Amino acid sequence: MNISIIGAGAIGTAIARLLVNAGVPVSIANSRGPQTLASLTAELGPLAKAVNVREAGQAEIVFLAVNWSKIADAVQKVGPWDGRIVIDATNPIEAPLFKAFDLGGKPSSQVVAQMLPGAHLVKAFNHLTPALLAHPSAEGGKRVLFYSGEHGPSKQRVAGLIDELGFHGIDLGSLEQGLPAQFPGGPLPGLNLVKHG
Repeated sequence: MNISIIGAGAIGTAIARLLVNAGVPVSIANSRGPQTLASLTAELGPLAKAVNVREAGQAEIVFLAVNWSKIADAVQKVGPWDGRIVIDATNPIEAPLFKAFDLGGKPSSQVVAQMLPGAHLVKAFNHLTPALLAHPSAEGGKRVLFYSGEHGPSKQRVAGLIDELGFHGIDLGSLEQGLPAQFPGGPLPGLNLVKHG
């Protein structure tokens, strides 16, 4: 499985650590170029490789983990997506104000999907803080990750990856049905739920 991450902030870095800790190779890209990721890839070890954004966009599964205001710039030179899976780990809020962007009532995942024509978008890895995301096992059980999307086979692949990384995945349904796990306003973001047994 060929996996990449666009975005090397707190969430992107946490996801990269999850992958390499599970023995999964990953390519990482940011807006400043591969050379700026040398210390991160050195820390992560031989399973992590720094690439440019265009290269990252060619992976079978692409995590999108950039600030909301930078998504359009991050993906404008990537594509066509040709049915590749994009895991949308973004949220329409940003430091320092953490004020929600006005999306006109649409789920953020639908807004992102419109920027990625041809991609099979799955919303996931967005509702936990980086500190919680870093630890799939907790309190004798598995931390819960919610996911949603329109394409069944793509969701199944993401569900398999969630399981491989040590989480317990819960399918919320379509992107619209996944709204409860999205910022702002959903009741599920930030909840530290653990599945036992």
